Amino acid sequence: MERCASPRPCEPVSLVSTVFSADKLFLIAGPCQLEDDALNLRVAEALARLAEHVPGGIIFKASYDKANRSNVDGVRGPGLEAGLAALDRVRAATGLPILTDVHEASQCALAAQVVDVLQIPAFLCRQTDLLLAAGATGKAVNVKKGQWMHPEGMRGAVRKVEAGAALGGKDVGALAVTERGTFFGYGDLVVDMRAFARMRESCGVPVIFDATHSVQQPGKGQGGASGGAREFIPPLTYAAIAAGAQGLFLETHPSPETAPSDGPNMIQLDALPDLVRRAVDIWDRVTR
Repeated sequence: MERCASPRPCEPVSLVSTVFSADKLFLIAGPCQLEDDALNLRVAEALARLAEHVPGGIIFKASYDKANRSNVDGVRGPGLEAGLAALDRVRAATGLPILTDVHEASQCALAAQVVDVLQIPAFLCRQTDLLLAAGATGKAVNVKKGQWMHPEGMRGAVRKVEAGAALGGKDVGALAVTERGTFFGYGDLVVDMRAFARMRESCGVPVIFDATHSVQQPGKGQGGASGGAREFIPPLTYAAIAAGAQGLFLETHPSPETAPSDGPNMIQLDALPDLVRRAVDIWDRVTR
């Protein structure tokens, strides 16, 4: 694939033919929320260079609205219209498939005009109207497991997306579910490594590991914002692959300390290639 250097955009390239490969490790990565074009493209171009080393390719992720911030004055992002325009510019510059969160049923059809994957946040994974609307677009859908749910509970979410596709007269888009940790007490999440096999068996779709939010510490940061323990991202990532995760979700930023959200649990952009290389090596070993 063509190499490119920031800040000039890459020529568009085709990196993956499908999303959510069941037999090739894939990666969803990007900043937590959209920022200015310079930051968005800096991250996306780094991911485009890395994509050839990931068997199932890389999907660029960023949110246009962080609707579940801890405080009312938390920075939420550029909003739907400006955010979708920014995501379209990332696609044009890099050729990467695009994923973003949707929070309301009314957002799904609009977002589907731009992005390849609609993501349902963990807090909303049982919102029937939202899941139906996402399925009705015919786009790929990734549903994050709620922090309170058991693995088999995600089967209902998958069936709702499938029902939405049927109601919309569309073929079922690619589907995946994501493990992002379970609440343990009031300020930490734990990852039950059995969840990957259990969700694969019950849901029948690829299972992704969200290393970013599994190390989040809700409400434990300064000023009531969430904290995080990014030092645990690598060991949990490697363990999840060994336990059967088929995809990875890793938010990344050139300077996590200055990121408007989720900085404490995002991986430094320049540390991502080594983490990915090690993850792919483990994938190769456990799937031989």
